[in-house]
This record gives sequence, C-alpha cells and structure tokens, in this order.
Amino acid sequence: MSQWKQIQQLEFKYLEQVDYLYDDNFPMGIRQVLSDWIESQDWEMAAHHESMATVLLSNLLSQLDRQCSQEQNFLQRHNLKNINKQLQIKYKAYPLLMAGVISTSLREERRIIASANIPEQGPLEKSVQNSVAFERQKNMDNRVVVIRSSVQMLDPAVKCLEDMQDDFDLRFKTIQSRDQADRNTERMEPEVARLQEILNNLDFRRKEILSKMSDVIKEIDTLIASQLNPELMEWKRRQQINCIGGPLLTGLDQLQNWFTLTAQSLFQMKRQLDKLGELILKVTYASDPISLQRPQLEEQVKYLIDHLIKSSFVVEKQPWMPTHPQKPLIIKTGVQFTTKVRLLVKLPEVDYQLKVKTIFDKYLPPGRVHRQFFILTSTTKVMDVEESSNGCLSVEFRHLLKEKKYVNGTKVNEGPLSVTEELHSLSFEAQFNIQGINIDLETCSFPLVVISNVSQLTGGWASIMWYNMLTDEPRNPDFFASPPRASWGQLSEVLSWQFSTFTGQGLNREQLCMLGEKLMGQQASHNECQVSWSKFCKENIPGKPFSFWMWLDFILELIKKHLLPIWNDNCIMGFVSKETERACLKDKEPGTFLLRFSESHLGGITFTWVKQSDSGEAKLISVEPYTKSRLSALPFANIIRDYKVITDGEVPENPLKFLYPGIPKDESFRRHYNSPQSKVFPYISATWIPISTLQ
Repeated sequence: MSQWKQIQQLEFKYLEQVDYLYDDNFPMGIRQVLSDWIESQDWEMAAHHESMATVLLSNLLSQLDRQCSQEQNFLQRHNLKNINKQLQIKYKAYPLLMAGVISTSLREERRIIASANIPEQGPLEKSVQNSVAFERQKNMDNRVVVIRSSVQMLDPAVKCLEDMQDDFDLRFKTIQSRDQADRNTERMEPEVARLQEILNNLDFRRKEILSKMSDVIKEIDTLIASQLNPELMEWKRRQQINCIGGPLLTGLDQLQNWFTLTAQSLFQMKRQLDKLGELILKVTYASDPISLQRPQLEEQVKYLIDHLIKSSFVVEKQPWMPTHPQKPLIIKTGVQFTTKVRLLVKLPEVDYQLKVKTIFDKYLPPGRVHRQFFILTSTTKVMDVEESSNGCLSVEFRHLLKEKKYVNGTKVNEGPLSVTEELHSLSFEAQFNIQGINIDLETCSFPLVVISNVSQLTGGWASIMWYNMLTDEPRNPDFFASPPRASWGQLSEVLSWQFSTFTGQGLNREQLCMLGEKLMGQQASHNECQVSWSKFCKENIPGKPFSFWMWLDFILELIKKHLLPIWNDNCIMGFVSKETERACLKDKEPGTFLLRFSESHLGGITFTWVKQSDSGEAKLISVEPYTKSRLSALPFANIIRDYKVITDGEVPENPLKFLYPGIPKDESFRRHYNSPQSKVFPYISATWIPISTLQ
C-alpha cells in the first residue's frame, strides 16, 4: 500500500498533523494528484545535489502540466495551474529548497504513520501532550467567544448613552435659549425637574457602562495572564521539542485565532472609550464618572494591546540550513540559512510597511571571550500578508553569516567553551503605531550553534539536543559552563527521535536498552539513571578513539545514506552486543546471520553468520565492517546477495542463507537488490563480487 493511502486511513488526530505539513511551500493538492510519482523519487538525495534537484523540479512541473491537461474539473484545473506558477516563482532559483521541503514532508508522513502504531510516549512527549489539553483549549475557545460577545454588547449601550445625552443636551439648550424671566416661572419647574431626572439617569448609565467595561478589561487581563500566555509558552516548548526531533508542531493557527479575537475585543473597547471621550466634550458635570475613570481604563486597554501584540511576535520557523533540514539551530558560516517570523494578531489596516530587522548576538554578555559574527545579506525586510496562514503578517529571511576575525584591530580568540558549546541567538525587531499606540516588537530564536566546518556538525547537534531537552530558557549563553545531567528516560526518547527523524521509525525497547548499557553499563535499565554531558559526547568510549554520541551519529548518517530501505524493513538488528549476538545465533542452523552495527568502527555495519566447524560445533564468523566508502561503491543488499567466502582453495560459496531468526535471505532482501545493468555492445556487463578468504 502506498504511503499516501496509509495516511488517508489514519485517525482524525493524526490527519490533523498531516494537514500541518502542507502549505504554499508544498500544497496538499500536489501530494494528492501526484502521490505515486512523488513517492517514487529520491528526494532525500536530491536535497543534497543541486543538479538532481533541478531535474526533479522540471519533472514535477511537467507532471503537473500533464495532470492539468487531463483534468476534467474546471476548478481543479484552475487550482493546479496556479500551483504550477507558484512553484516556479518560489523554487526556480532554489531547487535544493524544494527537494528539502518534499523530503521532509515524506519523512514526517512516515513518522506519523509509525507513531499511530506505537501509542507509548516518553517523558518529554508526555510533558507536551497531555490528556487535559483538549478540554483546556475548549475552555479557551469558550472564554474568548464570551469576551468578544460582552464587548460587542457594549456598542449598543454606548449608542443608547449617546442618544440619552443628545436628549438631555437638546432639553438643556432649549431651556437656556429662553429669557431669564421665563426660566424662573413656575411653569419651568416641571421641565427643570425632568432635565434633572434625565441627568441622574445619564450619570447612572455612565457609571454602569464604565463598570461593565472595567469588568471586561479585568476578564481580558485574567485571560491573557492565566491562559493565553501559558498556551503560548507551551507552544514554544513544543517547538523546542520538535526542533530536536519530537512530535510534529501544531497549534499555531489556533493561537493566532485566540490572539486575534482578543486583540479585536481590545481595539473595539478602545474605540468605545474614545467615543466616551467625545461625549464628555458635549456634556460633563462635577464628579462625572467618565472624566474620573476613563483615563485609567484607557491606559489599561493600551497596556493590554501593547502586551498582547508584543507577545504575538514569534519565530514561526527557527533558523535552519536547507542542506541539513533535520538539524535546525545549527548555522555554518558561508552557508545560507532560513528563518521565519510571524505576528499572530491580524492587525487592522496599517498605512505603512511593517519592517523587521534581524540582529545577530544582540545580547552577547559584555566583556565575554566569544567568537563574533555578522550577517552578510540585507538585515531588513517588510512583513507581508500570508494567505496560507489566514491573513497574518509574516516574513521569511534568508541570510549568510560570516565570522569576524578582528574586532577593533585585535584578533578574536576562541573562548573557554568549545566552538560547539558556544550559544548564540538571532533577534528580530520592528516598530509601528496603531490607533495612537507606539509598539516596539522584539523576539529571538532559540540558542544557536555556529560552526565553520561540517566536521563540527556532530558536536553542534549534540549541544542543540542537550539544551532543548533540559531547559525552556529562551537565552542562557552560559548553559554549557556547567551543563545539567539528563535522565536516561529523557535521553533515550530523544535518541529514538533522531532515528524517526531520518527514517520515519524510532528505536524499540531492546535497541534502546543496548544503547543504555553501552553508555552507562547495566544500570541503564532504570529510566531515572543520570547521564552527564561529558559522558554523552565528550569522553571517549573505553578503549575507543571516539565518544558515544559520535559513534551513534555516524551510524545515523550510514543509515540515511546507504541503509534506509533495509533499515525500514527491519532487516537490521542493529544495536547488538557481541554477547547478545552469540546468545541469538549459537543454537541456529548454519547459514543463519544477523546484521549489526560495529562497536569498534565509526559508521560501520557487519554481518555475523553461523558456520559449523569440523567438530560439529557452531562457530560464529563476522566480516570486517562495511563503512560509507565501501557502501558508496556497492549497495549493501547486493553485498549480501553476492557475498562469497573462499576456504582453503575450495569453490567460493555464499554463507548467508537465513536472516535471523530464520527467514530465507532472498525473501527479506529481494526487493532491495539492484538489477544488473543491460549489456552494451560490444561489451558484456561486469559485476563486483565481495569476497572474503577464510583460513
């Protein structure tokens, strides 16, 4: 069954996550009409090879043209034509970006399918996805609507007040227009009494409206403090977790709806208060409640508008490099990175452009020894209305970063922390005036790691994982001066996410248990066991020239580039100690083999098979690990198919018969074999045969 058909059979809550994957960058309409073709292309490889990405972009547009010509529905044909134009505009100069977007979407789909089949959650995922979230959000929806209704009901009350005041004003001016002698006659007493009655009623109505306004303002203040701000902070925490491979990030459109409705209520209240200000220019008196209370209420409304809009300025997409979309928050000097900010409040029409400026390391501690950088490209850009996000203002930046070698004529030296432990940030600023309120916007990215060489990527990603796993602080540049420990329960969950990010499939309990024992010994069976930062990625594994994280990250790269299909088919047992390997194979028939990652080589995979010795005992033999250099020349499935062993001059034979626990080899690997190339006259085709000599 195709991946897209599997998606369509998921429950509604998973379909909501799928819906979040698709926007103007990769419309769901394309995914639907070209599903089979899209799934048959290697977008992962294209995301790293511009020539291949360019060809796939051209082919994608051709496929769309063909689909348009065959489409009978006029509206659907119109939509496909528009999508075709948008893709050409967006990706003609950036084919790698397109390949990266599609590759990420397909991988996230696989991950959603896998999560639908694995209901168990780890501690971090449970912390951001709890059972009361739905009820809490439902309550939030109701409160926002009730407040909106209360504010709207004040409009007719203000209008009634205005009519009452006009009546009073007319009667008062009528009396004033009469001669002084007529005013003092007994005939005027009823009119004066009626005028006083209207004034008393007017005073009562003014106090009543101001009291209602005060109550609504308090309700809005409580809503923002007790629910809206916590919901925003929770979304930011989910964004942190998503950055390091956690569950798909959703909920921003819902937040935008709450922010916008609340802002609309506040703007409407400001207009109502402005109207009350106009009324007292016509009629006022001693102890007028409008004159006494309006200034304070207006200040409260202005403060809430300012606070709400400032809070709504968020980084929708954290900085990431299209060359490494699965590792956001890492920036390499000289390589373009992308980020996007968004205003969650849909503002009334503004009469000028809202410009956003980016600043790198605005809050670098003074006097601290630290590398310094500057942005090469333009740092200012105008926010624009984005149709895919229901009309909110947003802006996407594409920047290049360069390191300052000298500051004030002095060469910059490295600080006490390693390059991959230095934390930086990207700030965004904007200023504008709305309805007489000056608002200064500012937000910033999560902490960033800046590298100058790809070899630093492994260490940089370890820092990003560790920081976002253990803290929700938006800025803490000294975090790695004394990094906290992580529990094995937290760390194992994040490590599993690294595999699901690359492959769409996380690690099972047995695999995680083996990793825990490799990192901490037998105590790893307890989720509360503590792991230090140094143990995780700075100290070498005993007897090895590399750390635990470097060993694991190289395995991830090996899977991603050379083993993905057979890994996703569960052909690789993977993380198996030699002791466990022996326990699995010792009683199996000759020719049974398993695939595991090498413990002694970086990024190596080996297979071990059972051979019957002359004495009849089972003997286990392992081949020298295959690394990326050898797998680049020959696919691993073909190696398993064609592998031969020469023993004492005998006829070479393939010792690999049954994949553990006893599945015929071809049954497991046949669909992964590469067919031999067709003959090219006058030559015959040649095949690489992997051979080992067994003495």
